[in-house]
Amino acid sequence: MPIRPVFFVSDGTGITAETIGNSLLTQFAGIDFERQRLPFVDTLEKVRQAAETIRVAGEKHGSQPIVVNTIVDSEMARVLAASGALVLDVFEPFMPRLEQSLGQPWTPTVGQAHALVDFEAYERRMDATNFALTHDDGTDLDYDDADVLLVGVSRSGKTPTCLYLALHYSLRAANYPLTPEDLEADRLPEKLRRHRRKLFGLSIDPQRLQKIREERKPGSRYATLEVCRREVAIAEAMFKREQIPVLSTTHTSIEEIASKIVAQFGFRRSHF
Repeated sequence: MPIRPVFFVSDGTGITAETIGNSLLTQFAGIDFERQRLPFVDTLEKVRQAAETIRVAGEKHGSQPIVVNTIVDSEMARVLAASGALVLDVFEPFMPRLEQSLGQPWTPTVGQAHALVDFEAYERRMDATNFALTHDDGTDLDYDDADVLLVGVSRSGKTPTCLYLALHYSLRAANYPLTPEDLEADRLPEKLRRHRRKLFGLSIDPQRLQKIREERKPGSRYATLEVCRREVAIAEAMFKREQIPVLSTTHTSIEEIASKIVAQFGFRRSHF
């Protein structure tokens, strides 16, 4: 089966097109997709270059490219369609119904979807991101201002989850790695007890953990399967004993982990 080139094209960052496009592609198993994001395609010259890139990819792989598009300018969209790709316009299915319901036509504006329209919301997101970075891996143990505190063994996915919660939900997320000393004591560290209501545990399959640690510190005792099994078992027993909600990150995406944390604590929309 030939490779199907896929392009996420946008006059902004392309994150929306990529997120929606990847969600669609996951519904088709056994197909080899080659994905590429083309952001900030906001002029006719740039869209012509994008169309040529897409056309060449189709010729190279001998298959029709797929384009997930969030460009709103109709002329630019026509140039994109001339590439010969299957163009999926993210906005197209919704605009006629919205126009009918709202009683007015839409006014396409390049880059409007990514404009900074709420400065306070942006500031909250940046503040949350800085908080996640300064409270990463137990760097700063002052958790009084934290919305949520992730706990787990080293390399269980705490840091990326904290950053995702900050960037997408404006939540002040800190994380604390269970150290060998904590695990040896086999009890919740005293420094976490006063923040019990904020705690959320992350666990992981020991074999998956071993592979991750081996990439980080090859040949170390830290990366042995024996150590990974022991640490995960002690951590999970601790979470159960202390009645801390826990989620395995082994086969769970960052998006899913974050959504389940948000649901667990009942964070309201005002946080976002």
